[in-house]
Amino acid sequence: MTIPAASLRARIRAGETVIGTFVKTPAPHIVEVLGLSGLDFVVADREHAPINAAALDLMVMAGRAVAMPVIVRVPANEATTIASSLDLGAAGMVVPHIGSAEEAQAALDASKFSRGRRGFSPSPRAAGYGTEGHADFRRRSDDESIFLAQIEDRAALDNIEAIAAIDAIDALCIGPADLALSLGCEPADAALAQAIDTVLAAAGRHGKPVGIFLGRGDQIAAYAVMGMSVFICGSDQSLMMAGARQLSQAAAQLRAA
Repeated sequence: MTIPAASLRARIRAGETVIGTFVKTPAPHIVEVLGLSGLDFVVADREHAPINAAALDLMVMAGRAVAMPVIVRVPANEATTIASSLDLGAAGMVVPHIGSAEEAQAALDASKFSRGRRGFSPSPRAAGYGTEGHADFRRRSDDESIFLAQIEDRAALDNIEAIAAIDAIDALCIGPADLALSLGCEPADAALAQAIDTVLAAAGRHGKPVGIFLGRGDQIAAYAVMGMSVFICGSDQSLMMAGARQLSQAAAQLRAA
């Protein structure tokens, strides 16, 4: 079974609302279970979770088995990590701390064969272990792979027009916690709200979808009204904690009765 990465990229670029969650536990079973949940995608978090290349390999394999696109948040804007993640069959990248158009272009160079800088091998999972024609694989990879630029620094706000103008970026994804930290404010402060408005305005001028990382599902509607369409909400850990707490509260009520 193959993952519908091409349709997901098309949906993102069309501004359709898509919702996923982070996976922070380095286990393929988590991806397999979430693949049956109805979510649009998951993001394997290699930036803030103990997911190494071997674990990612199995997580991507599990995602492909249940038609769940696995996007990878790489730990840094580093060419080898980006390209090797795509070779495993990941549906795309979230690249953190994109602060300039030049940084975005460097990450795209590592993602897209047509730019002439990504190393090529016909043998990885993404190419059907050598069973897909070389040119067909390169074209399909470029057409299907998703590129989300994470906007989470003051420098990105200074350069947001140039970043938003890059067509190959499929969406700008706001990281509110890091962005607030970079601005020297708290997430509830007006300065962060103004920064988010700045990103939305630039994205609107360039026809670029905008996404955001949120802690809870009940926050999605308010940001959708603002014009955002890509939501990475919570994580496998927070979903498990919420379910466990609900069960614990039910048990406590029974004991108190």
